[in-house]
Amino acid sequence: MGKGPMMSFPVSLEIPVAWGDMDAFGHVNNTIFFRYFESTRITYFGRVEASIPDPLDFHPIVASTRCDYLSPVVFPDTVTGRARVSRLGNSSFTMEYELASEAQRKVVAKGEATIVNIDITSGKSQALPQPLREAIEALESSIRS
Repeated sequence: MGKGPMMSFPVSLEIPVAWGDMDAFGHVNNTIFFRYFESTRITYFGRVEASIPDPLDFHPIVASTRCDYLSPVVFPDTVTGRARVSRLGNSSFTMEYELASEAQRKVVAKGEATIVNIDITSGKSQALPQPLREAIEALESSIRS
């Protein structure tokens, strides 16, 4: 899985900015960007989870996450969250995110998260199910063809 600048995002989600997303400084609070990333991540998972025969084989947790804030966002606006998998490991993968503001017509944040598949009994990492790997690879390759 490449990480080139021209790589597209196979999943996107329009998210209306709520008045309550703003803080005392009059812009969307920094923590809300992570909720936008989460909503986009869940949309991505919805595209690939049907491939898993046994739901207990995939129990994802966020092991690490970060956000680069490029421009403040204010109400009213709609942001488009985009997600892709840039690295697919044995028991984890890296997701990249991008948030674009409709009002500003530009990308306002970029982020990344490491997602680890854990065994819910032991709490330790476990291999990603092969059908899930194949679904992620198919989804990612669909945007490059």
